Amino acid sequence: MAAVAPAGKAISGTAFATLLLIALMMGANHVAARIAFNNGVDVATAVVFRSVITALVIVVILALQRVPVRFSPRHQRMLPLIGLLIGVQSLCLYSAVARLPVALALLAFNTYPIWTALWARVIYRQAPERALLIAMPVILAGLALALDVFGAASGLGASGQWARMGAGVGFALAAAGTFGLALVITQHEAADVDGRVRTATTMTMAGLVALGMVATQGGFHLPQAAAGWSGLAALTFLYGTAFTIMFTVLPKLGVVGNSAIMNVEPVFALVLAWLILGQVIAPVQVAGALVVVGAVVGLGLRRR
Repeated sequence: MAAVAPAGKAISGTAFATLLLIALMMGANHVAARIAFNNGVDVATAVVFRSVITALVIVVILALQRVPVRFSPRHQRMLPLIGLLIGVQSLCLYSAVARLPVALALLAFNTYPIWTALWARVIYRQAPERALLIAMPVILAGLALALDVFGAASGLGASGQWARMGAGVGFALAAAGTFGLALVITQHEAADVDGRVRTATTMTMAGLVALGMVATQGGFHLPQAAAGWSGLAALTFLYGTAFTIMFTVLPKLGVVGNSAIMNVEPVFALVLAWLILGQVIAPVQVAGALVVVGAVVGLGLRRR
């Protein structure tokens, strides 16, 4: 859901800085989420707070800006589906963050361009671009290094490493797959809906999905310590603010569509998780992380 400048036109310094700020807030949101999870909050509770409050803020902005809200029959069918997918993606990604070092969860999620190409091929018979075909093995090789798939850096061996990280990686890849599907459906079925309106409907639906999960788990799991409340408040504020900026400020700066610049989010998360959570990964894993981020950013910055 990032943004790129129109083809052939460089974005302004203000827009570039704003994109980096959004990436920083998104990375910090996941670090805050890990703090909340470490202090009694469960994934569904976090997604409900984050999604519902973000939706309410966007609705207020829509009302203040008097944005017309009109849905065609196609939009009425597709927007709930997109919201459902984003709800599942949110639950899966936070589940990965709860189990893995934050940066590694986000890196596994950053395989979503591959999933996007796959879904576009399967659903809309759209052949993947040559640049993506070249980038795919690079992204996967970098991810293999970052995740230490053979357990060399951890010393656990492949079986021990996957016993420790397998579930988290699975959730991250599930998040990438559902997010890629949501992007493809949005592009083909709902691209003409105002971004603010689409965000409000998506966040509302995601909140309802998480609320259903809360109900199946016997209610909300609220923080058991002050740090947990701080983490929950921070993740809600950071996520809501980032999305509000994305859909209200960026269009005025001339930045539209998706931006590769915001895919540096795992790098910010890596640094923040090290500073705040004390999470450290081996140098070879850092190298793998940079390969993944570089490949994804390169894909986003290519001329179309």
